[in-house]
This record gives sequence, C-alpha cells and structure tokens, in this order.
Amino acid sequence: MIERYTLPEMGELWTDTYKLKTWLQVEIAVCEAQAELGYIPSEAVEEIKAKANFDPKRVLEIEAEVRHDMIAFLTNVNEYVGEAGRYIHLGLTSSDVLDTALALQLVASLDVLMERLEDLIQAIRYQAQQHRHTVMIGRSHGIHAEPMTFGFKLAGWLAEVLRHRERLCNLRQEIATGKISGAVGTYANIDPRVEALACQKLGLEPDTASTQVISRDRHANYAQHLALLAASIERFAVEIRNLQRTDVLEVEEFFSKGQKGSSAMPHKRNPIRSERLTGMARIVRGHAVAALENVALWHERDISHSSVERMIFPDSCTLTHFMLAEITDLMKHLLVYPQNMQRNMNLYGGVVFSQRVMLTLVEKGLSREEAYAIVQSCAHQAWNQPDGNFHDLIAKDARVTAQLSPEAIEACFDPQHQLRHLDQVYQRLGI
Repeated sequence: MIERYTLPEMGELWTDTYKLKTWLQVEIAVCEAQAELGYIPSEAVEEIKAKANFDPKRVLEIEAEVRHDMIAFLTNVNEYVGEAGRYIHLGLTSSDVLDTALALQLVASLDVLMERLEDLIQAIRYQAQQHRHTVMIGRSHGIHAEPMTFGFKLAGWLAEVLRHRERLCNLRQEIATGKISGAVGTYANIDPRVEALACQKLGLEPDTASTQVISRDRHANYAQHLALLAASIERFAVEIRNLQRTDVLEVEEFFSKGQKGSSAMPHKRNPIRSERLTGMARIVRGHAVAALENVALWHERDISHSSVERMIFPDSCTLTHFMLAEITDLMKHLLVYPQNMQRNMNLYGGVVFSQRVMLTLVEKGLSREEAYAIVQSCAHQAWNQPDGNFHDLIAKDARVTAQLSPEAIEACFDPQHQLRHLDQVYQRLGI
C-alpha cells in the first residue's frame, strides 16, 4: 500500500511539487499492480520505488523543449531510475496519470475543507447555545416582522452547514475516482485488473466507464459544491453586514485594538471581513460556471478543460478554505448586542406584536377582516412616528377594549408566545 502524500496547508496541495508527487504516486501504484499480476519484474518495481524522483525545475526545462508536461515528467523520472524506468507508464496514456492524480489532489483538498467545516460547525453551535434565549426581531423584506431569538437564527445556519458536511462526504466518495484504461479508455494495452489494483492502492475507485478522460460531470459537481458552500458563507456574511449597520447594530465584527476603519473618518468600524467573504463567493461561483463548460469535450477527449482546471481548482479550493477560516474566526469573536436587539424590537411601541393582537381579537369572536382592520389602523398610526406607540393605541382603542381585558392586551405583547416552540428546533440540532 503506497502512503498518501499529506501536507498541512491547502496551498501546498496545489503546488507544482505536490502535483508531480501525485503523478509519481500513480505511476508507482500502476507498476506495483503490474508486478503483482506478473506483467513486469518485481525487482524492477523495487528499483523504481527506491530511485524514482523528480526535479520540478528540470521538468520545466524539458517541457520547454518537448512541449508536453507528462513526457517531460517521465523523462526526468527516468533520469533518476535508469534501466528499470522502461517499465514506467507501460500501456498508459497521459490522462490515466493526470486524471487519477487530480482525484488525489481533490480528495486531499476535501479532507482539509471538511476539517475547517467542522470548526465552523462548532463555532456556530456554540454561539447558538449562548444566544438561545437572546430575543430579537425577525425581518422579512428587510422590514420588522415578529420576535425570534438570535440563537434561532444561528440554528438555521447550523442546519445549513450540517447539510454541507453531508454533501462533502458524498462528494468525496464521488470524486475519489481513478482511471487506468489507456487511450480512449478501452484497456487495449492495459489489463483492467491493473486499474482495479492501482486504484485500490491509491484509495480510489475505478471509473465505471471512462473515455480517455474521466468525464467532467464529476469535476463540475465538485466545483458546484464548493460554490454552494461559498454561497452559504456569503449568506452569513451578508446577514452580519446588515445587522452591523449603524441604524441596527445588533451584531458587529470584532474590532481589534489598533484597527482603523477609515482613513478619513475615525469613528468608522466597517464589516470588512464580511464584505471580503461576499466578494470571494462571487469568484468561486464563477469557477463553477467554468467547470460546467468543461463537461462538453470533443469525442473521447480534448484538452480544452485542462487549462481551465489548472486555474479553477487551485483557486476554488484555496479560496473556500480561506473563507471557512475567516467565517469561523468571525463567528467565534462576533460581538452581539442584546440591548440593541431589545430596543429595535420595541420600536413604535411593539408594533411587531400586531398579529398576536389580531388573532386574539379573532378568538374573541371578531371576524378576521374586522380584527385586521382595527389592528392595521393602530399599527399604521404608530408606524414611523417619533412618538408612535402601538401598545398605547391598542390599549386605548374602544373596539379592542370592548373585547380584551388589560391583562389580555398585555399578554399579546409577551414575546415568549412566539418563542414557545423553538426548543423543538434546538433539540433537532442537539443545541
């Protein structure tokens, strides 16, 4: 069993050196499989494993002459191996190595991303637990709607990232696919058993039916999963940006000592990290479109996808990794202002309790239309007035007091009514 090359940082997984290591890893796995099946001498494989190496600079030097990256790589490897090198790449085409090695890079990148995703899950879960009972106003269309809790908002985020974890687990299984089937994928010069053994050694599954390349629907799916994850991070970031607005200020990005918000205005504390995440999500989404364009290749293979993938996968993986680290740190140190949430919820005298007042009137025998008209008239009278007070207007309205006692009116303005079923949601998420 060949040990997989592991590196600690996402950026290292996409260096030329790491890429060439995966190429060599695939070549050696194939040689081992060939030897196990009796196609090449076992002692030659041991010699290959002992001597095989490469010099990235030398590979580029050879490539400048031959204009073929795989031939340049093999030429350089054989400079180290010598005579036994004639058993390397037997019956293979370049895409056997390129696509199988790319699968190794994509799997390794997913493993790093999933570790970072776990950190985000824990950060959101912690904040949701901390603010399980922190009452705030819910909004629809950007307008105050009804009371909720900040913990409940975060519970929705937690559910979303848990779905991403499940998706990435499934994606890892799909993308962990290799092919060692030769030109146009027909196994004309390679035993399918070699493919099965080599892929097993690499921790991959053989492609069910490849052409000369692994079909790019798998890779497009990979890029779309990263784009979807980036879109969720953007959703969280946009919400933080909105809640940090001066006229709202219910949460705020942590502002470190010595940090400056504006070169002109010393008072500024801008949500720069959330804005950065919003911008990066656009790039990852754009790369998903490029990956979709790669699906339609000519016949059994062309290389129009190759130049695209050399850009989009390193960029998408490293950007998504950075975005996960950023949003996780942002969540861990998020400043939350419950007093401002309380203030905003009670604007205009608790106008956000209008539905509860209306439904209570209906329970007392009024038609829905009549109750709606009474409550709406009081709400609109209070709305956006400097001294507007919906509670007082309701408490003084003869049409209301004829139906509801002072105690019943007060009960309509208790936010606990709107929150009484939230424990069910928390229990589903283990909060």
